[in-house]
Amino acid sequence: MKKVLSTIANIWRVKDVRMKLLFTIFILVIYRLGAQIPVPFINPNVLEGMKAQMAGSSGLLQFMNIFSGEAFSRATLFALSISPYITSSIVMQLLCVAIPALERMSKDEDGKKKITQITRYVTVGLALVTAIGYYIYLNSNSWINYIGGTSANDFEKAMTAVVVVACYCAGASLIMWLGEKINESGIGNGISMILLANIISSFPTTLAMIFELIFNFNKTIPGVESPTILHPDLWWIGTIVGVLGLVLCVVLIAFMIWMTNSERRLPVQYAKRVVGRKMYGGQNTTLPLKLNMTGVMPIIFASSIISIPATIAMFAGKTQSDNWFWKWATNFNQNNVVYIIIFGLLMIAFAYFYVAISFNPVEVANNLKKNGGSIPGIRTGKPTSDYIARILSRVTFIGALCLMVIALVPMILGCIGGNFGLNGTTYNWAWSLTYFSFSGNSLLIVVGVILETAREIEAQMTMRNFKGFLE
Repeated sequence: MKKVLSTIANIWRVKDVRMKLLFTIFILVIYRLGAQIPVPFINPNVLEGMKAQMAGSSGLLQFMNIFSGEAFSRATLFALSISPYITSSIVMQLLCVAIPALERMSKDEDGKKKITQITRYVTVGLALVTAIGYYIYLNSNSWINYIGGTSANDFEKAMTAVVVVACYCAGASLIMWLGEKINESGIGNGISMILLANIISSFPTTLAMIFELIFNFNKTIPGVESPTILHPDLWWIGTIVGVLGLVLCVVLIAFMIWMTNSERRLPVQYAKRVVGRKMYGGQNTTLPLKLNMTGVMPIIFASSIISIPATIAMFAGKTQSDNWFWKWATNFNQNNVVYIIIFGLLMIAFAYFYVAISFNPVEVANNLKKNGGSIPGIRTGKPTSDYIARILSRVTFIGALCLMVIALVPMILGCIGGNFGLNGTTYNWAWSLTYFSFSGNSLLIVVGVILETAREIEAQMTMRNFKGFLE
């Protein structure tokens, strides 16, 4: 503890680090203020309506609300959050792999600037599409107050839609700008820091809802349709569920820290070289392969892909009674076993994909050969690249399995709680488990961002001959 306090004191002594940290905090405060700004023509009853839907929702609304810092449930200016920017970044990464021209462009500085500009345009386009869908969703729930009131004509309704959609597009664009400013002048990655702020700000509300359900303070579960809704006063069962949930979160956090810091180290030997009158090389080192090389990106991308049917159904205002497709799309959620299986398979697939685009064994093998390095027992060149690729494939598979454990264990508990009942009965303490469904994703982002930020501060302090957090 004394060491941590000493490190924090050293951070404030260094002007550059102090200014970067204060700038990051300033940007995050601006973002949180923007998440409270209301949008014109939104019915003030939207918050209560959203709460009712999320309390008995399939989980999609909870997921979107957590990752927007509750701005989604309030329909405020930043309701779309950082999602359009994340999606556009993922799309551009995919295109850089699929299109050779973009791949060549991504290897020089001018090309990277052009790709960044294209990413911004794609973000605005995705924000426009998402804002239109969000407006349709709000309008289908009668949460829009038209300019002309209940007797508004078509022109007034169209102008109301234009204003609302423009506000949400502007909000998403402003979030993108704030994230880039953190990248330029702050500490940490802008997208990650905004996601961290959103998840932490949503914790109190989620914990309060779980507490109410566990201890039966909330006598009804809005949105849950069953023949009989019984809420027995079994406080001791709720207490056990709450304690086990807390223990699960602690175990997951410890497992995440271990996974994030784990790596497979390949031994590397460098041959001695004589250049002029000096001798270089002749040393032994290691090539580290991180267990969680992809971070949280496979979970985020898998979540985005698998939630498309339910998102379309929600934004289109469709219900289970429309036809078989909308019934399937509405029920395709984390309470569905097929959903959980597909989600796990997608995480493995995207883990391999992100490793493939971020780590090139052939390039690493060529660099080792150029610098006189080799892996003991492995010939240089293609045998080295094949060996690295084989080890990397195993490490990636184990890392993907670890991600599956973190993401799917809470989701399986939520599935059990959402489907648990006797004779058509829904229990509060069982339904509270559905709020743990996305705890693995959220905790992984929080722990990962905190560790990455600590490493960056560590690097900044080490450059100035100060000891950091991790020493």
